[in-house]
Amino acid sequence: MEDFTFVNKTEVRFGADRLDAELAPVMERFGKRILLTYGGGSIKKSGLYDRIMTALKDFEVFELDGIAPNPKIASVRDGQRLTKENDIDAILAVGGGSVIDASKLIASARFYDEDPWDLVINPDIRQTIDQLPFVDILTLSATGTEMNNGSVISNPDTHQKLATFGPNTPAVSFLDPTLTYSVSKWQTAAGSIDIMSHLFEQYFDNATNNDVQDGLREGVMRAVIKWAPVALADPKNYDARANLMWASTMGLNGLVGLGNQNDWTVHPIEHELSAYYDITHGVGLGILTPRWMSYILSETTAAKFAQYGRNVWHIVGDDDMAVAKQAIQQTYDWVKSLDVPMTLPGVDITSDEHFLAMADSAVEVGALDTDAYVKLQPEDVVKLFEASMTTDNFE
Repeated sequence: MEDFTFVNKTEVRFGADRLDAELAPVMERFGKRILLTYGGGSIKKSGLYDRIMTALKDFEVFELDGIAPNPKIASVRDGQRLTKENDIDAILAVGGGSVIDASKLIASARFYDEDPWDLVINPDIRQTIDQLPFVDILTLSATGTEMNNGSVISNPDTHQKLATFGPNTPAVSFLDPTLTYSVSKWQTAAGSIDIMSHLFEQYFDNATNNDVQDGLREGVMRAVIKWAPVALADPKNYDARANLMWASTMGLNGLVGLGNQNDWTVHPIEHELSAYYDITHGVGLGILTPRWMSYILSETTAAKFAQYGRNVWHIVGDDDMAVAKQAIQQTYDWVKSLDVPMTLPGVDITSDEHFLAMADSAVEVGALDTDAYVKLQPEDVVKLFEASMTTDNFE
């Protein structure tokens, strides 16, 4: 177990129907001029927009809508302009990971006079400038962005999708599971896979004797495995939505990753797919993860995969390799049970023309050849893409 320091400054307000009474007093802490950020308009269809505007009737509210999945730098540029032109005091981000990720960068860009893409490719700049406070209202359980300082921003012009980390976390996160009742089956499934992937990236790690952290991660995994199918079958099941929402937050608020030794693998690889093809992030992770697990399984890694199989899937057996293989198969089967595509052609990636370019970038950006749980070279990543073209390995 490695040394660590842990600080998380986000105040979480979890539970149903707290928003109407509590939103205005929270926003009062920061000022009266608010930039409301949101996505494609679902908050208007659901009635959430009207609730927010009623609660903020005594505030001056400016709006930035249309923030898309795999949030684009163009939205951040628009937000930067609005915050400067209107002397914004705080941001209220309403949505899932894309809206909140973009809003974090807008909060930094308010105090930066050049192109905000600079803050993505050189995040050290963010540490030297002021930050707007921001609050979020989460409407999709997936990324964990509601309680951390990370953002992932895409630049279609350069085919880049990059993570950036700033000094700012949400000041307050409103986590109301009922706001996810209307989330589609597709996004519910993709979000659940994303949560699991965050846990996998932190679980398969080279730190030793990290038993407390492993136990935390295994417990959250079991919860997601249990409740994701329930949410798909019964979208208004409060317990299912509540467990998935808290799993999203716990999966990436920094707590379960403490004491780890190396960095992530599958996320940098999937970011290349999203950058080139703009696919749904969680679905891409669901396609890649079982192939990655199978590819890196060896006598060296079998013990950890067997631990995962026994403690998460309750697989019985003394042979580590046999248990590990069964655990990987059950992972594949669980993802498939969520009714999402399991191959790259299933998300309309039918050619290998970009495989090498994506592999080179994934290795470079993710430092997969130096910092990964199992080190990978570009040719290894190409093989993962190739294996993801068919179901032959699993069915």
